[in-house]
Amino acid sequence: MIHKVREWMSSPVIVIDKDSSVLYALKLMRKRNIHSLVIQIDQFPNEYGIITSTDIRDKIFATDKNPAETSVGEIMSQSIITANPDWDLKECSIEMQKYNIHHMPVVDSSNNLLGIISVTDLFIAAEEIGW
Repeated sequence: MIHKVREWMSSPVIVIDKDSSVLYALKLMRKRNIHSLVIQIDQFPNEYGIITSTDIRDKIFATDKNPAETSVGEIMSQSIITANPDWDLKECSIEMQKYNIHHMPVVDSSNNLLGIISVTDLFIAAEEIGW
């Protein structure tokens, strides 16, 4: 049986505004035990950015920026790679490897946000289905 992204993605996705502080994002990520947040880009409907724990490490802590004074819009990745909910998990894994990413928002053909899939989700799938 082929397992699809839609079966293993997390949904609903936690989405925050690009003007939110990185400190707020940090607290939300810690509270929810997650490593990424999707950012709504308000001037473009169905356009998203993403902020990950790696972004925070590299763009806040490594550069000595104050997370309370920096917005997520300043450090987010805006040109993001998205996953198709009908991809099989192998295809998703190959795309993640190709772009060296660990989180992919999942969107439908109209670019509506459906969920998010992470490397952790792939690890869980591998364990549960004996990949």
